[in-house]
Amino acid sequence: MPNHTGPRRFIFVLLDQFTMLCFSSAVEALRIANRMSGQPLYSWTLIGDGGEVVYCSAGIGFKLDSDLGEVTRDDTVLVCGGIDVAAATSKRMVGWLRREARKGAIMGGLCTAGYTLAKAGLLDGKRATIHWENQDSFTEEFEEVILTKSVFVIDGNRITTAGGTASIDLMLKIIADDHGEDLANLVADQLIYTSIRTDQDTQRLSIPTRIGVRHPKLGQVIRMMEQNIEDPISPATLAKDVGMSTRQLERLFRRYLNRSPKRYYMELRLGKARNLLMQTDMSVINVALACGFASPSHFSKCYRAHYNTTPYRERGAHGTREKT
Repeated sequence: MPNHTGPRRFIFVLLDQFTMLCFSSAVEALRIANRMSGQPLYSWTLIGDGGEVVYCSAGIGFKLDSDLGEVTRDDTVLVCGGIDVAAATSKRMVGWLRREARKGAIMGGLCTAGYTLAKAGLLDGKRATIHWENQDSFTEEFEEVILTKSVFVIDGNRITTAGGTASIDLMLKIIADDHGEDLANLVADQLIYTSIRTDQDTQRLSIPTRIGVRHPKLGQVIRMMEQNIEDPISPATLAKDVGMSTRQLERLFRRYLNRSPKRYYMELRLGKARNLLMQTDMSVINVALACGFASPSHFSKCYRAHYNTTPYRERGAHGTREKT
């Protein structure tokens, strides 16, 4: 982090439909740091494409301080993303980020705005994170980025967070680095934030917590399924890998999840497919292959049975676009 003789300035770049929680969590941590220290340690300004008013995903409008302007090397730029980040990432925004990044300023993306930084090429060869719901599409589009599942990542002068309250964890880390752990802990206490996470913590709940079942072998099997979407593993192999018979595995899934292992696996694959259809411009055929379907016709049949619509109609209703 750079040295600051005066208040450290944060420039929040608000994208259309940004998530209010990721933005407000960051600003509140900075505000409280100023209050608890009794000094103006931090300042901030709100900017965006057009410089007028931008609306968050909750429909509330925020008046911006200015249009996209020049930043200095000592500024910290944090882009705040949210819903439909591809549409909110305009060519003008991408060009501005590339130009300002050349000055050496710290550039960050909160929530889904890691997409915006990656689109500008600012995360090439860097470790990064993004909201778990966007990870599948991000991985497909930005192969040169080292994507992690951490709540936040600081890699040199690039910062990314997973969204939501991860902004608090990031800001507490920055405050601790700038002014010591004691001040960061005071800020956490004011926020009633009792479990501070680091960049080693992952963003999603554990499998047992997510499915509401604490069964080690069931958790192992589901983890293997989640890690092998493109090349699905047969139930017989899954059972063998955890020391069970196929029949025992069937009974385990029926008892705890009220569905067969094959059905559960199919739902995981279709869930990933839906994310890719809604968040990327991948062809339906490539989405099918990425989710372990050998033929588009089989993919379409399974998709319709589960979602009551076809992949092509899903793409038509939620197709991504880039603003000019």
